[in-house]
Amino acid sequence: MEHDFRAIHEASVVIDATCPLVMDDPGYIDWYREGGATAIAPTVGGWESTRVTLTRLAKWARLLATRDDLLPVHRAADVELAKRSGKMGIFLHFQGTDPIEGDLDLVYMYKALGVGVIQLAYNVKNRVGDGCEERTDAGLSKFGVALVRRLNEAKVIVDCSHTGHRTSLDAIESSSAPVILSHANARAVHDNPRNVRDDLIKAIAHSGGIIGANGFPAFVAKDTRPSLQQLIAHIDHVAELVGIDQVSVGIDYYGAQAGVISDEEAMKFYEEFVRQGQWSAASYPPPPHHYPAGIETPRTLFNLTKGLLERGYSVEDVRKILGGNWMRVMRAVWG
Repeated sequence: MEHDFRAIHEASVVIDATCPLVMDDPGYIDWYREGGATAIAPTVGGWESTRVTLTRLAKWARLLATRDDLLPVHRAADVELAKRSGKMGIFLHFQGTDPIEGDLDLVYMYKALGVGVIQLAYNVKNRVGDGCEERTDAGLSKFGVALVRRLNEAKVIVDCSHTGHRTSLDAIESSSAPVILSHANARAVHDNPRNVRDDLIKAIAHSGGIIGANGFPAFVAKDTRPSLQQLIAHIDHVAELVGIDQVSVGIDYYGAQAGVISDEEAMKFYEEFVRQGQWSAASYPPPPHHYPAGIETPRTLFNLTKGLLERGYSVEDVRKILGGNWMRVMRAVWG
């Protein structure tokens, strides 16, 4: 059956839960609006100091206070309000726990400032546990166990993207709330060290969490210009493994990708992240980084709906993938 994919996309709640592209340049919010997004989660750090993070959060606080076209999202009902009002819903996301330093009370401060999702590690070891790029695979530290419980208490969603395998499994065991992978693909589909194993996908699903399809090309396929169907293959795998209710979207568009800055500028960015040890060549090949054909930038995110329908997903299941499943987790954790 032929579907009007544009109408379906426009009628759906569309949530991209990982948006580093807008971290320091909110101008790109308009690209997400053009692509039909209802709510997005700007990455506002996670690997930086408390001071640097607070400076960025202050800029976001001012932006949200002065722009009437944006709506701060603190609970699921806010996303529904954003959809009805035509505003862009904004909830903030840490990709790491360095801004918490050693003070668990800062979790409440960040929550008050709009940070609704906190990822435990960004590729390398921190005081919480190992990242997925670390040479070891140790579990959650004592501090990490306490942090997960504080995140539960503060109603912050626990994210295990970029986090080590054992640390992630320990976090799920320690958490009393659903745990997510906001942006992580299946290693069974493409064997990149950043992608996750099936047992972790199952554990996330068992917790009530979701797994977000990630468009970063090296995590999609070995091809430097992956197709949309190659990305959907990861969605297929998760849906077949644990069910359609656990599938979501975290495309991970970022500021040094193809179509945003020049290849020369992207290479400088890449070399700096490799120098810092945040990225390794095994997981992150050099740029240019071309996102899947058809959804190269957020401006054409509606083509994901077209691709899912062409793949044979029902309209109901497409709506779950685009945002419905995220709404369930928001209700469970945020209320």
